[in-house]
Amino acid sequence: MTALLTTQSPIKPIALLTIEQLSITLQEKVVLSTLDLSLDEGDILGLVGASGCGKTTLLNAIAGFSKPTKGKVIIDGHLLSSNGLSGGEYSVPAEQRQVGMIFQDYALFPHLTVKENIAFGLGKLGRAEQLEQIGHLLTLLKLNEYRDSYIHQLSGGQQQRVAIARALAPKPKLLLLDEPFSNIDARLRNELMVEIRQLLKQFKMTAIFVTHNKDEVFTFADKMAVMAQGKLLQLDAPNIVCQQPNSYQVADFLQLGSWLPCQVNSANVHSLLGDFDIANSGDKQTGLAYLLVKPSKLQLNSLVDKQNIANAQVEYISVTEQGYHYYLSSLDGLAKDKSLAFSKLSLYSDIALSFKQKVAVSIKPHDFLFFNKNN
Repeated sequence: MTALLTTQSPIKPIALLTIEQLSITLQEKVVLSTLDLSLDEGDILGLVGASGCGKTTLLNAIAGFSKPTKGKVIIDGHLLSSNGLSGGEYSVPAEQRQVGMIFQDYALFPHLTVKENIAFGLGKLGRAEQLEQIGHLLTLLKLNEYRDSYIHQLSGGQQQRVAIARALAPKPKLLLLDEPFSNIDARLRNELMVEIRQLLKQFKMTAIFVTHNKDEVFTFADKMAVMAQGKLLQLDAPNIVCQQPNSYQVADFLQLGSWLPCQVNSANVHSLLGDFDIANSGDKQTGLAYLLVKPSKLQLNSLVDKQNIANAQVEYISVTEQGYHYYLSSLDGLAKDKSLAFSKLSLYSDIALSFKQKVAVSIKPHDFLFFNKNN
């Protein structure tokens, strides 16, 4: 008998965190709606969205502080919460979930020293193991000289280090960070984010990081998820989400550019700043839409003449590191179709303009995106 040799596909590892169809309703208000999420070991997810969109509720559901109305939470292959999906209600208590959590206000104990705060979650370990773990984290987080200090004697950055050390001390499977850097000044915040990210990578720690600032996601996370009204709108690498937003809502929340009204048909896009051929794009959208116009895609000509016809005027001026920052609006009477009029078109330039000055603006006809507000 001849044995047949077959090539087996590599087995995909079990995701460290799996969320299936998670829904939470509080006082008849839907806070989370059929949300799905999967993260592998070592993934750091930056979760962004407007206030009240469900970010903190999602963290609380994972940690065991909020009970799902429906759905499952699974960590490292172990079911932690289930309700309404192929079975009855089931929930593992928060203290048994091996989930660490860091809050915006740090939630440290003011009557305990730094080392006592770190030791708080290590009650199950022997004394020698506790001291070894505390000493290791004090060294990693550069807190050795403050080991016997009380919390009020520390700076904001040092308090955040203590909060992170305390969360890591029990060796959790998953770390949840709810706007942990918002109370720290900008310069220290960036340094601390880089340092803590390196530490999490060293531990191969999976983490979810909530923030309102997309720039913090680029510094701290591997993936970005955008939430709105209890749903995940898009999840991908941060650069992909910002370069290729999948909806008007995502692009608008992330403030990726200005919105220019346009009329779309099967052959072209018509706007007050020019027309663009889309005959070969395969897009079937028609009617009123909105071009996402990034400042770098705009061309400004302050010398208005027969070749450069004025189509906008300056409504706002400020000075930034990138030069002058202008908001432009369309000139009255320029558009026969009033729906194409624009305002607050953002533009950076080295050219000095004056308030209400008329200018000629055009779009570089490459890589533009257009959206329907309801898509």
